[in-house]
Amino acid sequence: MTLNALSIDVEDYFQVSAFERVSPPDTWDSREWRVAANTERVLDILEAAGNVRATFFILGWVAERCPDLVRRITAAGHEVASHGFGHQRICFLEPEAFREDIRRSKDLLEDLCGQAVTGYRAPSYSISERTPWAFDELYGAGYLYDSSICPVKHDFYGMPHWPRFDCMAVKNTEGAWCPLPSATPQCTALRSIPVSTVRVGGRNIPIAGGGYFRLFPYAVTRWGLNSINRGEEKPFVFYLHPWELDPAQPRMHGAGWKSNFRHYLNLDRTERRFVQLLKDFRFAPIREVFEIN
Repeated sequence: MTLNALSIDVEDYFQVSAFERVSPPDTWDSREWRVAANTERVLDILEAAGNVRATFFILGWVAERCPDLVRRITAAGHEVASHGFGHQRICFLEPEAFREDIRRSKDLLEDLCGQAVTGYRAPSYSISERTPWAFDELYGAGYLYDSSICPVKHDFYGMPHWPRFDCMAVKNTEGAWCPLPSATPQCTALRSIPVSTVRVGGRNIPIAGGGYFRLFPYAVTRWGLNSINRGEEKPFVFYLHPWELDPAQPRMHGAGWKSNFRHYLNLDRTERRFVQLLKDFRFAPIREVFEIN
């Protein structure tokens, strides 16, 4: 059975990009924090499933306020990776601000977990054609891989022409970053680990987590993931947020029907589906599945 990559984006319900207009960062400290308890629930589920290990992309804001949670994740044998510090989409940041964000998060997480943090995932998968400089900053900060690209068209994110499976993001002689199957040791390169999609009707369809995991019936998700494992003989990259296991979370108001639909749909079904997913497929951290050292 194929070994797939399991990833958890550790952020709280009020930090998601869908609510960025009604929940600015200066209000976060005054809100009810549920991220620690929800992440502990994820850890318990993984332990009960046979000590399944995953990559936890932890928001620096969360790590700073919940340092024991980072230590618990590390002690359980999971990979600690960076989700940036402040959960601002990259398209709203200048390179200097992005540089400070990713380095601050990396330094903090490394101090807490006592090991190198080599992986990064942008808030809302917001590395795109509009932010080509982001790879420069990640490379300069010492990250070895990025898992920020979702190769689809979406109103918040997406690079539909990026490869569907892992590749090298390489800086060419003209200073532009482009995907290649492999790179020589002399290249300026980062490993790119896109979130998985399934090819249907000539289009890439998201199938491997988040709102799509809650939107599609589980049988559809299982079919799509099996088609990647068996039909294409590739591992897939799955992602989940701890708040998706929390149907009792406080409701955010004023974000609009689309944001509410995306965020609250089928929250009461996520845990049951996640438990079943762990029975149906094999998982490990990203750096283990793709042998990133």
